[in-house]
Amino acid sequence: MSTPDSPRLQQLFQFLESSPDDPFLLFAIAKEYDSLQAPEKTLEYYLILKEKAPDYVGLYYHLGKLYEGKGDFPEAIATYKKGMEVAKAQGDRHALSELAGAKMGIDDDDDDE
Repeated sequence: MSTPDSPRLQQLFQFLESSPDDPFLLFAIAKEYDSLQAPEKTLEYYLILKEKAPDYVGLYYHLGKLYEGKGDFPEAIATYKKGMEVAKAQGDRHALSELAGAKMGIDDDDDDE
């Protein structure tokens, strides 16, 4: 992998070398790529995070929004639904509300409420 141009990304990758499974670092890298308007790299790191830390509830809202931005509404809805399951299991009412609102914005099917 080539070294990213962003100084913030360089720093995050240095931290990741010593803590390769840290979910916050993976999330931060994805968000940094998002701020640099690099959707494919953003998606890559969200999916790595989803694989390594599927209970990281903050992932699902942002990943769903990325899918929405790409016009992949079925994947966005599935992502929001999975995030709602994770939020319910963790008792995270705030995340559950955000995910349900995002899902409702593109899907009027009320089967998960």
